[in-house]
Amino acid sequence: MKDYSILIIDDEKSQRDILSGYLRKKNFQIYSASSGSEGIEIVNKNLIDIVLSDYKMPDKTGIEILEEIKKINPEINFVIITAYGTIENAVKAMRLGADDYLAKPVDLDELDLIIERIIEKKNLKSENMLLKSQLQDKFKISSIISYSAKMQDVVNLAVRVAESKATVLISGESGVGKEVLAKSIHYLSQRKDKPFVAVNIPALSVNLIESELFGHEKGSFTGAEKMRKGRFELADKGTIFLDEVGDIPMSVQVKLLRVLQEQQIERVGSTEKINIDVRIIAATNIDLEKRIKEGFFREDLFYRLNIVSIKIPPLRERREDIFPLIDLFIKKFGKENSKENIEISKEVADLLIKYNYPGNVRELENIIERSVVLARNNIITLNDLPMSVKGFAEEKKSIETNSENLNEQVEELEKKLIYDSLKKTKGNQTQAGKLLGITERNLRYKLKKYGIKFSNIYDDSVE
Repeated sequence: MKDYSILIIDDEKSQRDILSGYLRKKNFQIYSASSGSEGIEIVNKNLIDIVLSDYKMPDKTGIEILEEIKKINPEINFVIITAYGTIENAVKAMRLGADDYLAKPVDLDELDLIIERIIEKKNLKSENMLLKSQLQDKFKISSIISYSAKMQDVVNLAVRVAESKATVLISGESGVGKEVLAKSIHYLSQRKDKPFVAVNIPALSVNLIESELFGHEKGSFTGAEKMRKGRFELADKGTIFLDEVGDIPMSVQVKLLRVLQEQQIERVGSTEKINIDVRIIAATNIDLEKRIKEGFFREDLFYRLNIVSIKIPPLRERREDIFPLIDLFIKKFGKENSKENIEISKEVADLLIKYNYPGNVRELENIIERSVVLARNNIITLNDLPMSVKGFAEEKKSIETNSENLNEQVEELEKKLIYDSLKKTKGNQTQAGKLLGITERNLRYKLKKYGIKFSNIYDDSVE
C-alpha cells in the first residue's frame, strides 16, 4: 500500500511512534508531526492521502487543523483522535468534513477498519471519476463526425447551447444520431456529473407512460405494489432525453407542459408536488408543426420544447462525413473482433460513398460491423456487404445498363431519321437539315459521328 501516505499529528511522541511503527508494517508511507502547524506545513509540501490528528494540540484544535488542511486539499481524508470525554468534538469534526474518529486509547483493529473503508471509498471514487472521464470522452462534441459544413453548423450550435439551461429540440430522420448529440450536450454542460436519463417514448406502454415519466404511489393502480420514482425524478439535477416526443399522448402532454412551466411533478395517485431540476432535450423524426395542425400535438408544448432547435441532416446530404465514419467504425469493430488492420476494397468504397443510407449513420455502423465480422484476409469485399447494399449496387448497374441501351436506341432512331430526310431531299443537306429541324452544320457533324457517307444513302440495307 505504498501508494497511500498517512500523516500522524500528535504532540505525544509515544502515540506517534506506536501508530507510525504499526502503519509502516502495513506498508504505508508515513509522515509525522508534533503540532498542528508542523502538520499543515507537511501537507503543503507533500502528497498526503490520510491525516490522523489528535483533537487536543498545543497550538491548534483538531477542528482548526481539519479546516486548514481541507483548504489546501479537500480530497485529503481526515480522522480525528479524541479522548472518551470529548466525543462531541469528534461529532462536530465529522460535520465539518472529517471521515471518522478514534477514541483514545486507539484500538488498532478499529484503526485498520477505518483506513480500509477510506481506501475503499477512495478507490471507488477514482473508478467513478475514470468512468465519467471515459463517458465524457465518448460523448464529447469532438467525437461527432463533422467534416461537412452542415454538421459543423450542428456542432457549433450544440456547443453554444450546452452551457445554458435552455430546452433543446433535436429533429432529424431515424438513425442520424439524435441521442448521441443529446448526450454530447449533456456532457458539455454543468450537469455532466449528474444523471442523463434517456426515454424512448414509443417503447413505453400507452397505459403506463404517465407512471413511467412521473412515477406512482403504492396502490395507485392495479399492479402498483410499491412506490416508484419516475424518469423525471431519476434525472433530477441532470438531463432527461425524450426521444420521439411526438408520440406522447395528448393527456400526458398537458402534464409535461406543467413540468416545463413549474419544474414540479406529481406521481400517479398523489397530489403532492415534488420539485425537480431537470433539463429537457427532446427529439423527433416527424414534423411536429404538422402534428399540431392535425390536432395531435399541443402548440404551447411545442413552443416550450422548441426554445433551441437543432436539425441533424441525413447522411446522404453530408457525404463528406461518410469516409470518416467508415474509418471510425472499422477501427471500433476491428478492435472488438481482433481485426485491427482491416481495409475496404476500392469497389466497396465506391459503392458506400454512393449508397443513400435510408437508416443513416446507424445503418452505416451496422453495415461496417457486419462486414468486419465476415471479412476474410482483412479486406472487406462486395460479398461481405448486406443484401440491401448489394441490391442497391445491382439496381444501379441495371439503371446504367438500361441507360446505355436507351442511348443506343436513340442513336439508331436518329440515324434512320437522317437517312430518311436525305432520301427525301435527294442528298441536299441544307433541305434535309430543315426537315430535321437542325442546321446544315449540325447535320454534317452527325453524318461524321455516325459514319454516314453520301453513297450509302440510297442503299436500303442500311435501314
